Amino acid sequence: MNKEKMIELFKSEYGVDNREIKTFLSPGRVNLIGEHIDYNGGFVFPGALTVGIYAALSLRNDNKIRMRSKNVAGEVIVNLDEELVYKKEDDWGNYPKGVIKALKDLGHEVPGMDIVLYSNIPDGAGLSSSAALEVLMAYIILYLENPEQIDRVEISKICQKVENEFVGVNCGIMDQFAVAVGKKDHAILLDCASLYYEYAPLNLGEYSLVIMSTNKRRELADSKYNERRAECEKALEIINENKNEKLDNLCQATIEDIESFITDETLKRRAKHVVTENERVKNSMEMLKNNDILGFGKLLTASHMSLENDYEVTGIHLDTLVHEALKIEGCIGARMTGAGFGGCAIALVNNNKVEEFKEKVSVAYQKVTGITPSFYTSNIGEGTHVL
Repeated sequence: MNKEKMIELFKSEYGVDNREIKTFLSPGRVNLIGEHIDYNGGFVFPGALTVGIYAALSLRNDNKIRMRSKNVAGEVIVNLDEELVYKKEDDWGNYPKGVIKALKDLGHEVPGMDIVLYSNIPDGAGLSSSAALEVLMAYIILYLENPEQIDRVEISKICQKVENEFVGVNCGIMDQFAVAVGKKDHAILLDCASLYYEYAPLNLGEYSLVIMSTNKRRELADSKYNERRAECEKALEIINENKNEKLDNLCQATIEDIESFITDETLKRRAKHVVTENERVKNSMEMLKNNDILGFGKLLTASHMSLENDYEVTGIHLDTLVHEALKIEGCIGARMTGAGFGGCAIALVNNNKVEEFKEKVSVAYQKVTGITPSFYTSNIGEGTHVL
């Protein structure tokens, strides 16, 4: 999809007149490494993708915003003179609507407009289309107000708040942050608590990032997520009962702390994942700064093994994808990404082997699970921007 095609889509939906049409792209995101440690005080390592949600828009001379998506039927109409509230029947429209309300409440000027959206983010693959849509709407409004004064970190905070309070999903800030602050060919080392971040160059060279979807709905993710959080809190409590200097979070613990103070084998494994995963994120930063893609690939694989054996959030679908991927020549690393129990895994695969890789993994995965997986290749792209 490009600017010209989006302009054509806009004209086919809202007619041809002489209004100026502006076009934007807001990307999906993937977390490359650093899973289940954000709530333990650790670093995450996401990047924006080159797939995303495109928008073409034109201003109106009244206080209405009309939105249509080329991916779903129907139209969402927002009247800026009325109170904006969550409505189940507005479905996907609640994400931009929440952002419009938040920015209006902060005193920003929101004009009437017609917007056509088109997404090439794979549906249900866990690549964060909701964050892409929220950040897109915020960016559009702030761009129209003053393109020179867009604060991307502020956008991510506003959009997380919208998802938490308006939509009612208790997500962390990583998704919105990666979408808003993403940089082409760079991963973002992010401390979710302080929002300290820095970029790491991701020059994949002869390798591609292949996203592998299990095509299985996440069933256990929420209940297991709460269970794991409770186990981590318990592990921290035990360490702090025995240690002179109290820790603020579990990522500050050492393997020695875990071995010395925690006797319960399950809690020990959970804490071990948290501490080693946080180290892997920091090591990833160093590997990429030194352009060591092979070393980075090994860290991805080590991350998966820790999530499978110590944290136990993978399940047969993700494990099958990752283990089959690693058997194939040209794959230098693979891991699950996201909450687990379904969703996606990622692999780094030699450019010349990508087609063969997809074919072989697909056959093996189908044999075990009876499900056909989906594959997407993407580069690491720019955060939300005007086309």
